[in-house]
Amino acid sequence: MFDRWKKKKTATAIQVTAPLSGKAVPLSQVPDEAFAAGHMGQGIAIEPSEGKLVAPFDGTVAHVIKSKHAVMLEDPATQLQYLFHIGINTVGLKGEGFTSHVQAGDQVKSGQTLIEFDMAAIKAAGYPTITPIIVTNADEVASKVEGQIGDVVSGQDHVLTIELK
Repeated sequence: MFDRWKKKKTATAIQVTAPLSGKAVPLSQVPDEAFAAGHMGQGIAIEPSEGKLVAPFDGTVAHVIKSKHAVMLEDPATQLQYLFHIGINTVGLKGEGFTSHVQAGDQVKSGQTLIEFDMAAIKAAGYPTITPIIVTNADEVASKVEGQIGDVVSGQDHVLTIELK
């Protein structure tokens, strides 16, 4: 009888486009246990085909790692936070081969270049270029995070579908 007064909460699903061109793979294929086991959060990884990371949505740069191999973005519309981590153990390069085009606090537009990186230099130094894309606060904000695998083009193909709580 009072059911009509209950608010119906419907899940909202958002899609995130690829921030890199390449091949999207499950996080379990990342050669780093922290990412592969989901300890850093839920998401997907991309084996890049070019050295350019772009913003997959309009948002705010929450943090740029000092060695420029990773950046965190926040989507103000959903409060979701994302970590884009170029390569594995690339912190050891101390910024060599990475050019950041943003800094913390910057407002970015979808498709804007965040970081450019020299894939050949990273590989020559012995580091994988596979790039995890992690929803760092998914446990608090999302009820489900699904990744799409296969070849992707940055700014065009969706790599994550996230159901908000």
